[in-house]
Amino acid sequence: MTGSLAGGAMAPGRVLLIGCGPGDPDLLTVRAVRAIAEADVLVVDRLVGDGVLVHARADAVVISVGKKAGGPSTSQDEINRILVREALKGQRVARLKGGDGFVFGRAAEEIAAIRAAGIEVEIVPGITAAHACAARIALPLTLRESVRQFSLVTGAAADGDLDLDWASLAAPHQAFAIYMGVRTARALRHKLLAAGAPVSLPIVVVENGTRANELAISTTLGDLIDAIAAFGVTGPAIIFGGLHWSDANLTMPDNVHVYCASVDCATASAHEASAPDVI
Repeated sequence: MTGSLAGGAMAPGRVLLIGCGPGDPDLLTVRAVRAIAEADVLVVDRLVGDGVLVHARADAVVISVGKKAGGPSTSQDEINRILVREALKGQRVARLKGGDGFVFGRAAEEIAAIRAAGIEVEIVPGITAAHACAARIALPLTLRESVRQFSLVTGAAADGDLDLDWASLAAPHQAFAIYMGVRTARALRHKLLAAGAPVSLPIVVVENGTRANELAISTTLGDLIDAIAAFGVTGPAIIFGGLHWSDANLTMPDNVHVYCASVDCATASAHEASAPDVI
């Protein structure tokens, strides 16, 4: 408990927005571990790894506010209210987010609500899923001579319209990571092909990255939908585009599954050009 003001009024507590990485608790920062251990209340996302809460005090209150696409979810407004409510009690509140709160994590909305209530907020960055998933399978995200732009984009949209710069994403020598793209993969594929991306564009899908049930698939844009279906990918997953180990003179790790029905994945490269298929 943070304490009371003179006269008995409770002093506001504070909120720490903590990025907890993609799942593996070993990827927590030292600052995150310390902040979790000091918290009176932990407000926890669904994607926070199970081992993260090992660092919490035994007497800490844990409030689950998970969100699941198409399933039960806690609204963002309700999460904001919980954070403000607990901090106004004088509590030290740890808001635990998967990955990094500033990368498709709605941290800005929570910071605004917390500050509007006159409460101090601190941001503790975490390792975002794209970086961690790529590291697990030794997939470089940039290459000095051939991949000089790497984009992070979301495959989900509140209004259902995937309004992205498709021409830029489909251009040669570009690479990208799509968050929350499994459910909209067919639309993503259609948009990229329509923008000129080749069917041979290398695609790597990593589901449950850094966790015990991690699954990595190497495929192509042409085979993306079939690959997702064949391996039963439901997410959470990162879909990488325009990246392949061969472009970096590296060997694909043995734990990466290959799915190629229409294009040879071993030779597919972001630098190859072929006409998009008609869909």
